[in-house]
Amino acid sequence: MKSYSLPYGNTELIFDLPDESMVDVISPVDLPPAPNPLDEVRRSLLAPFGKTIKDFSGAASAAIAINDKTRPVPHQHLLPPLLEMLQQIGVPRQSTFLVVASGTHSPMPPSEYSDILPPEIIEKYPVISHNCEDDKMLVYIGNTSRNTPVYINRRYYEADLKIAVGNIEPHHFMGFSGGAKSVSIGLTGRKTITANHSFLTDPRADIGVYEENPMRQDVEEIGDMVGVQFALNAVLNSKKKIAFALAGNPRQVMEKGIEIVRDKCQVTVDTPYDLVIASPGGFPKDINLYQAQKGISHSSAIVRDGGVIILAAACPEGSGSQSFEQFMQGISSCEEVFAKFEREGFKIGPHKAFQIARIASKKHILLISQLPPAMVRGWLMIPQADSHSAIQSAMQLLPNIAKIAIMPRATNTIPRLRKS
Repeated sequence: MKSYSLPYGNTELIFDLPDESMVDVISPVDLPPAPNPLDEVRRSLLAPFGKTIKDFSGAASAAIAINDKTRPVPHQHLLPPLLEMLQQIGVPRQSTFLVVASGTHSPMPPSEYSDILPPEIIEKYPVISHNCEDDKMLVYIGNTSRNTPVYINRRYYEADLKIAVGNIEPHHFMGFSGGAKSVSIGLTGRKTITANHSFLTDPRADIGVYEENPMRQDVEEIGDMVGVQFALNAVLNSKKKIAFALAGNPRQVMEKGIEIVRDKCQVTVDTPYDLVIASPGGFPKDINLYQAQKGISHSSAIVRDGGVIILAAACPEGSGSQSFEQFMQGISSCEEVFAKFEREGFKIGPHKAFQIARIASKKHILLISQLPPAMVRGWLMIPQADSHSAIQSAMQLLPNIAKIAIMPRATNTIPRLRKS
């Protein structure tokens, strides 16, 4: 017997497997943290790709898109050097505001700003949370070449200097997060996000695909239309510490960041596995099912049809999507999901049901979580009380398991099957 561990919420889930020879650990190459994260951010700001912050001297206002609590963005290290530079070029504090890029998530109340921002920033700078449903907050600026209508946060759009802050990491259908995405998705209206995410059914909308990904390229075009001038992004290691910071032109930041992330995160395996035991990566990546589902998508790429995925995801905040829950009411099969999804058309929230059903129709999904078992079953997954019962259930479903993979950071892993 050998013990293994997976991130689970803010803790670790420990479990044993009997035969070490049949187990592979599939994980990104870990990167050492930058010796001083603030110095690394300053270095990136002083040597950006394209224009420097000083090139925007004369800007009377600046808007900074920041991620909400569902993303592990180290704002405490990224923002202070950036805000210092904005002051140096003369942008007044009262005209430098942070916009929480909540996308279709619930807007963050001010009482939660301290979860993502240091108190000294909250005290000194205006902070607002985006609401994709608030038409008064949005301005329409046209359609992309793929016919996505672009409704953007008005206050962000009207700022002289528009900045995006975030992380670059693999994304299960966007290819990669980072760059303009915090703005193009995080600060747009529901109509924009729905139209963009409707590319989900395109096979090129996949993990680690950038240049050919219609959804991601639509995001880049939205960013250009909005006029995002500057991006500050981090590449994090397994401890959510900054390994690299990249700054400058959003597209150039993405291109360089993707080089690093592909080299670090892409793992190629020879044949599919019977069983994959995975974690999205712990908090906040498993804060709710909406986020944790990404771990299912990533791990499914290396599980054979008929195989089993065990996902360990705490989900203390439930599903994370009321529209997903409403869509799943009365659903009892994957076929019903597909039929209802086609009948009602693409919608944010129900798209998670489509993604889960697409995998559950071919593979067994076992979920270890804090969610009520009846709720998990209603969402077409098999609830498990703990890791021991999950492994026992997997062995009952597949008595002759020969190959097992463990993915401790599934959301940060780009799994690939070797082409014959």
